[in-house]
Amino acid sequence: MDSDELKALLYDLESDRVERKPSAAERDKIRQAICAFANDLPGHGKPGLVFVGVNDDGSCADLTIDDRLLQTLAHMRDDGKILPLPSMSVEKRVIDDCEMAVIVVQPAVAPPVRVRGRTWIRVGPRRAIASLEEERRLAERRRSGDLPFDLQPQPGASIEDLDLEFFRRHYLPQAVAPEALEQNQRSVEEQLRALRFLTADGVPTTCAILVLGHDPRRFLPGAYVQFLRLDGDRLSDSIRDQKEIDGPIPQLLRRLDEVIEAHNEVATSIREGPLEIRRPQYPIPALQQLTRNAVLHRSYEGTHAPVRLNWFADRIEIHSPGGPFGQVTQENFGQAGVTDYRNPHLAEAMRVLGYVQRFGVGLEVARDELRRNGNPPLELVAQPSHVMALVRRSQ
Repeated sequence: MDSDELKALLYDLESDRVERKPSAAERDKIRQAICAFANDLPGHGKPGLVFVGVNDDGSCADLTIDDRLLQTLAHMRDDGKILPLPSMSVEKRVIDDCEMAVIVVQPAVAPPVRVRGRTWIRVGPRRAIASLEEERRLAERRRSGDLPFDLQPQPGASIEDLDLEFFRRHYLPQAVAPEALEQNQRSVEEQLRALRFLTADGVPTTCAILVLGHDPRRFLPGAYVQFLRLDGDRLSDSIRDQKEIDGPIPQLLRRLDEVIEAHNEVATSIREGPLEIRRPQYPIPALQQLTRNAVLHRSYEGTHAPVRLNWFADRIEIHSPGGPFGQVTQENFGQAGVTDYRNPHLAEAMRVLGYVQRFGVGLEVARDELRRNGNPPLELVAQPSHVMALVRRSQ
């Protein structure tokens, strides 16, 4: 902040962006001011300032500004009394021969910010404790800023990294009603933006790279399925087949279905009479539901691990990176009616493309298919860093 702007704010009336303190003696009140500026309830989007060494009327308090005082003020950021930690700076400034310490507080990206559990805000020139309604407004602002990872922009990506032909011919007609398309004169960029595949700045989102990207692994190295077929019941047994199945989600799921069908054997048995009973070792719809769940609900953020499908002689294990999310916990994981979405917009895209029929029923469909096929019940294991679905072969 330049000297002219700083001087204008110093001599202006105390407002929801400025507070003056003659000394650092009232440290709690300074913390409250920092908290209020960080919360930025009016939504200025500009920093708030605390002038230390200045009287309420703007006159100089003749306070000695030394390193010890500056360190004391700076320590307020991370002494544990203001949470989450505010973004602020402290510096010594001289304006009209008056020495002062200036605390510059940036608006928080994840409000509300609290001092000892209390949310402080600015109401005009004074501090106040936020009401429940004001807390709600701050929380809504946080949620709007905390975009899920599948809506965040992919650094380095551009619209050239997307398969626009697939978008126009296949995705768009399924996502938008025909009559709306007939009247739609938007450019392809505007259409992508409206369906949340582009940010306002024209950068492809994670969801766009996963669904429409020419090469998703270029940006998300773990965006593939590692398939491993083994002759025995241990990972150390000989490998019959292994593949890395990748590409945009529609291509990946289609190839995955083909691999599952190719490896699924059909058993024949005679039961009570001349009728020949044929059934697969594993019901295809169950494996489709479980693998699609793994691709949809996995974490694509902070990991390069793929979804792993290990096909043993007696069972199939499907491992998905990322533990339970949101209201789903290790304790209630797999219970009917308990669901949440780490990648809500990827879920929407998979529904548009027909890979999800109804939200929240995939595990129940898989259980029903396994029971009808004579397989043992589905087994689920949830850990903080991954989840696993275990399907045992029919007898």
